[in-house]
Amino acid sequence: MSLPAWDDVEPLALDTAPVPAYGSGSLADLLPTLVAHQGVPGHAAPGIAELTPADRNCVFLIDGLGWEQLKAHPDEAPFLNSLLPTSRGGTGRPITAGFPATTATSLASVGTGLPPGAHGLPGYTVRDPATGELMNQLRWNPWTDPHAWQPYPTVFQQAHAAGVHTAQVSSPTFEHTPLTKVALSGGTFRGKLSGEDRMDLAAEQLAAGDRSLVYTYYAEVDGKGHRFGVDSDAWRGQLMYVDRLAQRLAEQLPPRSALYVTADHGMLDIPFDDASRIDFDEDWELRAGVALLGGEGRARHVYAVPGAQSDVLTVWREVLGEQFWVASRDEAIAAGWFGPHIDQRVYERIGDVVAAAHADVAIIASEREPKESALVGMHGSMTPVEQLVPLLEVRT
Repeated sequence: MSLPAWDDVEPLALDTAPVPAYGSGSLADLLPTLVAHQGVPGHAAPGIAELTPADRNCVFLIDGLGWEQLKAHPDEAPFLNSLLPTSRGGTGRPITAGFPATTATSLASVGTGLPPGAHGLPGYTVRDPATGELMNQLRWNPWTDPHAWQPYPTVFQQAHAAGVHTAQVSSPTFEHTPLTKVALSGGTFRGKLSGEDRMDLAAEQLAAGDRSLVYTYYAEVDGKGHRFGVDSDAWRGQLMYVDRLAQRLAEQLPPRSALYVTADHGMLDIPFDDASRIDFDEDWELRAGVALLGGEGRARHVYAVPGAQSDVLTVWREVLGEQFWVASRDEAIAAGWFGPHIDQRVYERIGDVVAAAHADVAIIASEREPKESALVGMHGSMTPVEQLVPLLEVRT
C-alpha cells in the first residue's frame, strides 16, 4: 500500500479517542443498575441513572447490532426502530460497548458488571503472561483455568444468591463453555436452538419469580455481518428475523417487567484493497521488533520483543498514526480505554502497544489469521459505528 512519508504524518492525538462511558453509560453498567433496583447487595448505586426500577428484568443481547446499523435500517427492523425513543431510559440515546468493542470483552462486561481492565478479557486474543502465548478469549484456546483468568462473581450469581430468580436462555452449545462460566453463569441455564423457542422460554423464566433477571442472546446478525457484510442481503435478512424475535418476546412479557434490547458492538465493512487492509504479515516495518500480534483487525494488542517496546511504538505511530489511535500500554490505561482502573493480573495482558482504528481500515494478518483476515464485516475500535449500542426498552 502507499503510505505518506513519516515526516508528513501527524499522529492522532490520544485525547481525541471517544473513550467508553464506563460508570455511567456502558454495557458494564447495565446489570448492576438493574439489580440495584431489585435490592441485590453490593449494587446500591445505579450506574445508568436514566433507568427506572422493575421487579422483572430481561436483557436480550443481539450480537453485532450497533446503534448506527439499527437506525440505518428502519424498513428491515420496524419494531426495533419504533423503540429508538425508549433507548437509555427514554432519552433516545445509546450506550457504549467498552474497549475493545468485541464479543468476548463485551459479554464479560455485561455479565460481571465490570470494565475490561477489571474482568480481564481485554480483547479477542491477548497474551497470557504466565505462558507467553496468545489466548483466544472467545474460543478459550489454549485452555486455561477460567476462574483464575476471571475470578470475580457474575452479577447473575450475586442476584441468585440474593433470592432473585435468575436464568440465561441461549444456544445449548454455550452452556458449558469457559466464557459462559466466567461471564454469564448463575442461576439456571436453559438451552434452546431456535430463536422463537428462546423468546418463549425467556418470557416464561421472567414470570417464574416475583423478582427475576433473565438474559437471552442471538448470534447470527453478527455472523452474517462477518461473512457477508452489513450491506448484504444475508445481513438484512437476519435483522428482519431478529426484529420479529424481539417483538415476540415483548408481546409475552409478564406484569411488572422491563425488557432491554441491546448489543455487544456494532460493525462496519472493510473494503478488500491494500489501502484498507494493511497486512502485518507483509509489512516489514510493522513486524520489526514484534513478538506477538494480538487483538483483531481494528483493535490490536502488539507485544514487543524485550527492549523493543519504545521502537515498536514509534514505528506503529509513525506508520499508522493518521488512521489509528496508537498508544503505549500505560498511555491506553491512563486514557481510560479499558476502564478507570486495571487489575494487576490484567496489566500484562494488554499489549505493549495498543492500536485502535479511526479510519475504515484494518490490520489483517493473512498468514497468522487467515479466517479473520477474510472477514467482510469487522469491529473492535472506539468509533461510533462500533462502540454505540442501543438500550431499547419495553415495560409492562
